[in-house]
Amino acid sequence: MTDWTAGYVADVGYTYGYYPELNPLRTRLALLNAGLVPPPLHTACELGFGQGLSVNLHAAGSAIQWHGTDFNPAQAGFAQELAQVASAGAHLTDEAFAEFCTRDDLPDFDYIGLHGIWSWISDANRAVIVDFLRRKLKVGGVLYISYNTQPGWAAMVPMRDLLTEHAEVLGADGAGIVNRIDSALDFAEQLLAAQPTYARANPQIAERIRKMKEQNRHYLAHEYFNRDWQPMGFARMADWLAPAKLQWACSAHTLDAIDAVNLTADQQKLLNGIPDPMFRQTVRDFCVNQQFRRDYWVKGARRLSTLEQAEAVRLQRVVLVKPQTDVSLKVNGSLGEATLQENVYRPFLAQLADHRPQTLGQLEKALKDQGLNLAQVLQAALVLSATGALLPAREEAAIGKARKHTDRLNSHLIHKARSHTDLGHLASPVTGGGIHVPRFHQLFMLARSQGHKQPQEWARFVWDILSQQGQRLVKEGKPVEGAEANVAELTEQAQGFADQQLPILKALQIV
Repeated sequence: MTDWTAGYVADVGYTYGYYPELNPLRTRLALLNAGLVPPPLHTACELGFGQGLSVNLHAAGSAIQWHGTDFNPAQAGFAQELAQVASAGAHLTDEAFAEFCTRDDLPDFDYIGLHGIWSWISDANRAVIVDFLRRKLKVGGVLYISYNTQPGWAAMVPMRDLLTEHAEVLGADGAGIVNRIDSALDFAEQLLAAQPTYARANPQIAERIRKMKEQNRHYLAHEYFNRDWQPMGFARMADWLAPAKLQWACSAHTLDAIDAVNLTADQQKLLNGIPDPMFRQTVRDFCVNQQFRRDYWVKGARRLSTLEQAEAVRLQRVVLVKPQTDVSLKVNGSLGEATLQENVYRPFLAQLADHRPQTLGQLEKALKDQGLNLAQVLQAALVLSATGALLPAREEAAIGKARKHTDRLNSHLIHKARSHTDLGHLASPVTGGGIHVPRFHQLFMLARSQGHKQPQEWARFVWDILSQQGQRLVKEGKPVEGAEANVAELTEQAQGFADQQLPILKALQIV
């Protein structure tokens, strides 16, 4: 009997997550900061798109022609449903990598993305992907790839092996992967309670098991319980990608570019003394105990002159996607929590508080009297981009063309929010990607679209949907009792939505 899963978990679907790093528009800011030429973006591909939420939000929100595959037919079917609704021309299949990557009818790509794939597939599939990158990624094109890496996973590798062995050997036949995961985690706790020498040598493992018990079991199935699971050091990744002529460009997590929040002075001195940029990355991973890398690689990276870089940075458009008052001036880097400079970030945020896109050049000019220069403006954009408060914005002419596709897709998603609790993002033609919109906010939007004008009406509308399904609100960990109490709580939430989130969604052209 043919095993079409190739050892990958297939009896539970992947989560409906949205992964902003997969948005090709984000590559520009990171590459410009690294002093590299960003590619034009006309064609893109996502390998292993899961439920397809990211690929469809990106296809609807941009003019990019998307292709992609995910081997799981149930997931591909949902992704194709979204693609058909949006009518943005995304071509999505359920082909295995070996089948999809050898097709002769695919275009060459400016961008190829793999999120949560590389560490969980076989070497044979990795070879197929590298050959695909060699043949189908254009010169100057960008690969986004994320993967588990060393040394951050070093202590957890034997525990992961123990968990999967328990699930395979002692898991009850027919119990299903979720029950086998629960049993394996319970056994791990029993083992650690017995104080094995391994636990004393690796005290962080107990906390990791505790956190795993709190996580979504479908996520854990795909993260830990596949047949193939291999954290890979940066140097080995470079060896794998060398036949595709790919060069490491920069981290896709823009906070990694800010040394002050990630590295001590001694670590920075050590790294600055290493002439080879690739070995420098390997050593940096030891400094921060890197566990998960999100990187951009370029086929034929070209450097910008200082003047070219500054001119291109000034043209980068950005938009604030959170209420100014909700943006924290604290960030978490590898060194822990860091406080941002108020004299830089307060005026920067105030300038963007109306949620209209501006170029970094416009911000530089507007903030000149506040004593801010282009380097500070760029750094603020990188930091706030990493927190999700700030996103790249598309050109005005392109926004209008995408609006019809995002409207179709968003209408479909907010109708699904009546019974689904896990589709928490909608498409913005301004950012070319997804914006987090919680379920109740989506339902308030649905109420507005059906002619209900006031927050009190939205609350009643939502309560009717919830009560028909036997659902009620939870507040401070306890169910809210009674219809009127639920409606009162919903009304309070609806008023907050009208005052804070709705103006932002209008500016992002989601409503």
